[in-house]
Amino acid sequence: MSFQQGLSGLNATSKNLEVIGNNIANAGTYGAKASRAEFSDFYATALNASAGSGVGIGTQLATIAQQFSQGSITATDNALDIAINGRGFFQVSDGASPAKYSRNGQFKVDKDGYIVNNTGDKLLGYTADRGTGQIQAGLAVPIQLPTGGIAPQATKKTAMELNLDSTKPITVPATSPKIDFTDSSTFNSATSLTVYDAKGDPVALTYYFQRSAVNDGTGPDEWNVYVTANGASVGGTSAAPDPIGTITFSDDGSVPTAFTGGTGVTGVIDPNTNELEIAFPDVQGAAGSNGVLPLPISGMTLSMDVTQFASSFGVTDLTQDGFTAGQLSSVGIESNGIITARYSNGQTKSAGQIEIADFRNLQGLQPIGDNMWATTYASGNPVTGVPGDGNLGVLQAGALEESNVDLTAELVNMITAQRAYQANAQSIKTMDQVMQTLVNLR
Repeated sequence: MSFQQGLSGLNATSKNLEVIGNNIANAGTYGAKASRAEFSDFYATALNASAGSGVGIGTQLATIAQQFSQGSITATDNALDIAINGRGFFQVSDGASPAKYSRNGQFKVDKDGYIVNNTGDKLLGYTADRGTGQIQAGLAVPIQLPTGGIAPQATKKTAMELNLDSTKPITVPATSPKIDFTDSSTFNSATSLTVYDAKGDPVALTYYFQRSAVNDGTGPDEWNVYVTANGASVGGTSAAPDPIGTITFSDDGSVPTAFTGGTGVTGVIDPNTNELEIAFPDVQGAAGSNGVLPLPISGMTLSMDVTQFASSFGVTDLTQDGFTAGQLSSVGIESNGIITARYSNGQTKSAGQIEIADFRNLQGLQPIGDNMWATTYASGNPVTGVPGDGNLGVLQAGALEESNVDLTAELVNMITAQRAYQANAQSIKTMDQVMQTLVNLR
């Protein structure tokens, strides 16, 4: 008579209760994955055993299988909290050991600007060019966020889309000056745009549009264009301003047909888009906001999509590509892993991209604690890529993946395991009683 069956049952249910208890303990651990104890029956082998007549001698623990199903995603207030929605693991490294893998997206920034987890391991991904923000794909390295600001950029290109009202002709003053920027009766319309010099100092450009005296119904429609920079005329002098050029329109007013530039100003009409491309000389206006004369803005161009219809003056697009200096104000993480740095001057620039990894055999990963796993021969090599590529999941910033432990199911499993433990203990007790009866036979 053997006690082996009951003893193995006690050991098995004890292990099962340990697994269930560990699952319940990690129900509130972000990125944790539930485990399941899997058992197999156990038979003694004998050469003369009849087929089908063998009695099992108990059970044994086959494996503790990890369950990598998706956990619920909950929103947080931290921009550096990241959840993976789908397959994949974050890659982190301490710089000395091989990379470790985690589903816990609780990240922070250390004193050197690196994105790290709670154990100090650095998040791996691709760097970005500090100047252009271009992602430098290649070998994954620790991601370091910029800690400084962004240098100013002088305006090189401006664009304007507008309509000039053909129903409101004016009389150009017969004597000099031909326009008075303070007298709206000497021009038809005006619009302003702020551009920046090489130091990032703002320069207020104001464009004035004045119908030429030739617009008497017998000749082509012409418009003089004047520009001031911080109140000072760009062409001529403030006392005697000159236009930067004159635009001639087609009979129906739909496109400009010619442009006569002022001193140092050239302009051509793009035959494909009918846009007027104007190249400025150096723009040196009045003193800037800091009382210092701005640097010249050299090589600036204006792309003007202009019409002359019988409707009110309206500017539908007004853009420029310069900006002042700015300091880092916040970072954001896109669903494809690109980390965007936002600056106080309104500019944004890519600061890196997170790389995630997947495995063919997730069950082969070795849990090493701290919500992390290590690769093994059974798991195979990681398959890396950017979030959203292939079978890889996407990222959700400002959110975390909760544990996939189902507390209700675990409590039911615990009750079942407890009953199994009691039943195995009862079988040992019964076996003992039978043994005692046999010993007491006379």
